[in-house]
Amino acid sequence: MTNELDRKLFIGPRLRRLRRDLGLNQTKMAEDLGISPSYVNLMERNQRPVSAQILIRLAEVYDVDVKQLAAGEDDRSLAEISELMRDPLVQDLAVPAQEMRDLVENCPTLALALQRLYQAYQQTQRRPDDGTATALPFEPVDAVRAAIENARNYFPELDEAAEALAGELAAADSELFAGLAARLQSRHGVRLRILPDEVMTGAIRRFDRHRRHLLLSELLGPSARVFHAAFQLGTLEQAATLDATVEASGLADPTARRMFRVFLANYFAGAVLMPYGRFFAAAEATRHDISVLGRKFGASFEQVCHRLTTLQRPGAKGVPFFMIRVDDAGNVSKRHASGRFHLSRFGGTCPLWNLHETFRAPNTILTQQLEMPDGSRFFSIASTVAGTPQPFPRREARFAVALVCEMKYAPRLAYAASLAGEPMPIGTNCRLCERTDCLQRAEPPAARPILIDEWVRGTAPFRFDPPRRGVDPA
Repeated sequence: MTNELDRKLFIGPRLRRLRRDLGLNQTKMAEDLGISPSYVNLMERNQRPVSAQILIRLAEVYDVDVKQLAAGEDDRSLAEISELMRDPLVQDLAVPAQEMRDLVENCPTLALALQRLYQAYQQTQRRPDDGTATALPFEPVDAVRAAIENARNYFPELDEAAEALAGELAAADSELFAGLAARLQSRHGVRLRILPDEVMTGAIRRFDRHRRHLLLSELLGPSARVFHAAFQLGTLEQAATLDATVEASGLADPTARRMFRVFLANYFAGAVLMPYGRFFAAAEATRHDISVLGRKFGASFEQVCHRLTTLQRPGAKGVPFFMIRVDDAGNVSKRHASGRFHLSRFGGTCPLWNLHETFRAPNTILTQQLEMPDGSRFFSIASTVAGTPQPFPRREARFAVALVCEMKYAPRLAYAASLAGEPMPIGTNCRLCERTDCLQRAEPPAARPILIDEWVRGTAPFRFDPPRRGVDPA
């Protein structure tokens, strides 16, 4: 932050966006900041820098996070626009990186429109061309993920309510699960019962609204029981906040709205299990040691990883992490982000990422330095996790979970204490990656001519023309 204040900040587009979000005209903002309307106009047009004094005044008057206002471009949107511009359909245009940054910063709504169009285009590419389709199918999962990412996976009203609830239960000196069960009973007339799997008939949670019974499967472990009890309490006590947040998301599809509401109730449950203030302090004190945090808060590896992606409170921000969960076939079933990472929305992940090796070393935390084709570097922490235990012969679900941050944040992590060696060069996915020497390549990059030579067989599965210097976008 000191570096931001020491240099001249030209953040006109973000200042203009803030003013419009607040519903103010330039005259009103000038009055609030104690400057002239003409100076506000000059700052918004980047003809005058925003001084440290004005930044502090903005924080005081409008209660905004100065770090966020003084930060760079929207990294997530920029990463997606960069992916779009690497597509063979437009790659020959060689759009400079600066133009992409200008688009994201100056015209964020237009950038979002391009992302949606590209998503629709990708859906048509994945569907069979049998001539029968007349309209693109709506993907509620993608819509909900977009709503979560637009909020940077941080919902302050739910976080504050969960923290207050956890504080009340702690003040009552009751064990968390027992406290949640007692509150459900005393305030809402809901009796919590643990039942055998054969009675639950495959469900792990069921709410009987008529009898006012919350039924949980005995297969659930301690942290999962707390989570589901908090989920149900959240749907009862935070109904108005859940509804308002869904409404504010702009989601119109009924399925997407219900799915988003369930996600928000899950968010609340995680925040009860790991209250923001205590969890943030513990994360910093333990240098984000996931295992230790799990012990402190009685949470699973996956629950801790997810919670670490939500630490976006102004004045108490955590490391901006990206989280992904995949199965052993490479399918992505969960992705949350408060930071940036070049992961394609479509297709698999790079096989050179040791995220996939965790299935060969269960319950072992693997770390890795990563380097993307554009030179950006990241640090990855990955391990396997298991779903709810299942009676024989059913097999519990198995996943690999990875937590990723930019390399500049790695020194804040316990796992990077002995950081050494060169990073692993990986790609977004095979279709978008143009590394010519990858032994794990599953398919050639799109729109690159494949070089066929029946007399030569190289170690890489495909040979193709490398990108021409100065043509492909940076």
